[in-house]
This record gives sequence, structure tokens and C-alpha cells, in this order.
Amino acid sequence: MRLDRLLGITLELMAQQRVSAPELAAKFEVSVRTIYRDVDLINQAGIPVASFAGADGGFELMNGYLLTRQYFSVEDLSVIYTLLKALEGAMGNAAAAAMRKLISLHPALAGEGAREAVILSMGTAERERDIVQHLFQAVRQSRVVELAYASLSGTLTERSVEPVNLLWERGVWYLEGYCRLRRARRYFRISRIIRLELTESRFADRPVLRETEQEEAQGIRAHLRFALSARTRVLEQFPGECAYLGDWLDVHTTFYKKEYALSVIASYGTDVRIVSPAELRDEVIAHIEAIRQHYANKEEGD
Repeated sequence: MRLDRLLGITLELMAQQRVSAPELAAKFEVSVRTIYRDVDLINQAGIPVASFAGADGGFELMNGYLLTRQYFSVEDLSVIYTLLKALEGAMGNAAAAAMRKLISLHPALAGEGAREAVILSMGTAERERDIVQHLFQAVRQSRVVELAYASLSGTLTERSVEPVNLLWERGVWYLEGYCRLRRARRYFRISRIIRLELTESRFADRPVLRETEQEEAQGIRAHLRFALSARTRVLEQFPGECAYLGDWLDVHTTFYKKEYALSVIASYGTDVRIVSPAELRDEVIAHIEAIRQHYANKEEGD
């Protein structure tokens, strides 16, 4: 769970003068790339983390900055604590360790009165909570799951999946796993899982692909150039992937669905230019032409 991991990384930075990305990756059982993304999120949350390159490089809290329990008010920590408490219902006792760490930061959380002021609802249907519980068990036990999955268009497919992680992103549960049908890592939205079955078959951890190999296996690596007039939206939509270049904002990102890439790029109109790949540029031109033709035909029919 990302929230648990972000809290854990922050506490590691508090406890150690400097810690490397590989050390954090090993401790939290994720890729080094994921650690870099998590550190970016911690920075965005207002906790300044400095990065150092080289053999003895790593991350540490910036000089002169002390993160103590006074950094968070009881109300701040209550929000995190209550969220973890809600997650505990879906994921058993997995959130208990993080909750204990929070209490060590602010003992006042142990009192029921401190938590009554914050009431959070996960907004998850009972059927989804049941699926999450079973998937969490499958992730912990490295058990293959069989599921019937509906795509965005409603197409139903039968999948055999090796579950790796459960993710809670913007109010939506996702399963990350290796899909044996597609022979690649995939993300499955829990609400689209129509049927789920835990098998007795176990799987071994697959080696994490290097970044270049991941991009070759799936996704479209794109270099986009945006006008500064669109910078607010661009910075929100592509956090950590933006760089100012004179009168432009350069973005290097990966799209995992061609249809999504087309819709996002087309929505920026003339505020975006596709630097690469050329194939994506051609796809966008064809997409816009298809829209133009659609409306032209409709006007002729009228």
C-alpha cells in the first residue's frame, strides 16, 4: 500500500542520516524506480528530501530540517491514522505496523477522542471489499488468481494473474500483477473484476525488468512539448516528468494505452507538440482527422 510505504520511507529518513534507493527498494520490496517516485511524492508533500549521487549517494532530509512529531498536528495524523484504520478492514492487520509508528510519533492518537473528529469512508462497495480481501491474501501467499475481467468497452476476458500489489489511487482500487494471457505486467481495476477465484497454484517472483525493457514490453514512450499557457494543467497531469525549456514545457512520459494517449494529447489542442515518436504523431493526426470526418458526415446528413 503506497500510503504505508510513504510513511515508512519518511520514518527511515528520520532514523538514518542517509539511505540509498536500493536499500529502500529492498526494505519495502519494490523497484528502485518506484522509490524515486515515492521520494518525489514526499517532496511534494512538503518534506524536503535531498538526493546525492555517487557510490555513497542516497537520500536524506535537507540540512537544517528536522522532522519531529511536532511537524504534524494530532488532526493531521488522525487523518492518516483513520485512513489506515479503514484499510485494516479490507487488508487484515497489514496496516497495524504503520498505525503503531504513528502512535509513536503522537501518543495522543491512542485516545479514541482524538480520532472521533475525523471520519473517513473508503467509498468501496461491499463486493469490492470482499475482492480486495481475497486478493490481499493471494498477494501475501503468492497464489495465482483466475478472474473474469471487463475492459472499459465491456469486453469480458478470462485471465490468469500472478498478483503483486494492491494499489489505492484516487479513490479506486487496482491490482498490479503479471497477466499470463498478455505475458506482461498489467493493472486491473477492481471494480471491473466480475469473478475471482484463488487457486492453490503458487508462483515465484519474476525479475523486475529494467526501465528500458519495461518500455519495450509495454507502453509508448513519448516526448511532448507544451506551451507555457498550459503549464498548470501539465504540471498536475505529469508530476515529476516536466522540465522548463525556454518558452516551452518539456515532458517525457509513458502512455500504456494508445487510446488514452490520443485523447490526452488531442485535448491540449495547439498547446502541445509531439517531438517523438513520429508514429504517435501520425496516430494523433489520423485521430483528429477521423473526428473531423465524423462531424463533416453528420452535417451532410442533416
